[in-house]
Amino acid sequence: MKKRVITGIIYVIVLIGLVAMKWLVPDGWGALGFDALFTAVSVIGCIELLKALKEEGLPFKAIAISFCAVIVPLYAAAEIASGQGWLAALICAVVYAIILTVFHFTFGDKEGKGTMNALFAAGYCGVLCCLLTAVNHLQNSTPAIILLFLAVALTDCLAFFTGLMFKKWLPYRIAPKISPNKTIVGCVGGVIGGIAGAILTYFIYYGLSALSIETVDEVTKLVSTFKVDGLMLVWFVLIGFIASVAGQAGDLFESYIKRKSGIKDMGKILPGHGGVLDRFDSMLFAGVVVLLGFILIAL
Repeated sequence: MKKRVITGIIYVIVLIGLVAMKWLVPDGWGALGFDALFTAVSVIGCIELLKALKEEGLPFKAIAISFCAVIVPLYAAAEIASGQGWLAALICAVVYAIILTVFHFTFGDKEGKGTMNALFAAGYCGVLCCLLTAVNHLQNSTPAIILLFLAVALTDCLAFFTGLMFKKWLPYRIAPKISPNKTIVGCVGGVIGGIAGAILTYFIYYGLSALSIETVDEVTKLVSTFKVDGLMLVWFVLIGFIASVAGQAGDLFESYIKRKSGIKDMGKILPGHGGVLDRFDSMLFAGVVVLLGFILIAL
């Protein structure tokens, strides 16, 4: 628990620093911090996943890891340079598919195990991390990133503590064969946490973005005149709700992979937490929801 708390504190400090960098550094360059983080998650997560899948074929491991190392920074660079990140990512995926097909026939992968593992790793780690980077480069990316991290973090925290508090009276499990410790009441608590994260994001972002004041009187005036956009707040709550459900589904999905692979954690890089995928599994799924939600907001 001590290691878990220390790692968690470092994690929070890093995230606060990245958000501050994104918020304060002009011309979109502040987004590079999160781009670097998502690239690291893509590459390290791919390595962890291939190890869990017991993929021994070096060519297939090499091509999958290479794809995960390229697609995220390629998307970010193309998006910053020309706003064509999606096109760059699509071209990267097509090239990867062609190379993987060549590998499949060249190395005699008759059973298709290496090909399927490489394809799965590329999609689960590379493509989903690319979508996280897409969140980072949205027109309204700062509140999107804040909501993503807050909703996922509060979902995890409230799911854990709600399950711990009420497990004795409400022991009903949501998926006993996949993750015996996860209860229905814990999942409900997690959804409440996701909604709370979305509401908190709304007031943090729209409150601080209006904060161009220098005196105490101006602070008082800002607080007294701050108006809530009810429709926008409801939309944030909806995104937080669905993102929380998606995040918990992502957690269960990885629990299934670990159970099938016969392992407890994906890695040991984060003391007390396990591997990178153990920390970001929920975010990979929640990121899809946040991306779609904020794209619709911008329409």
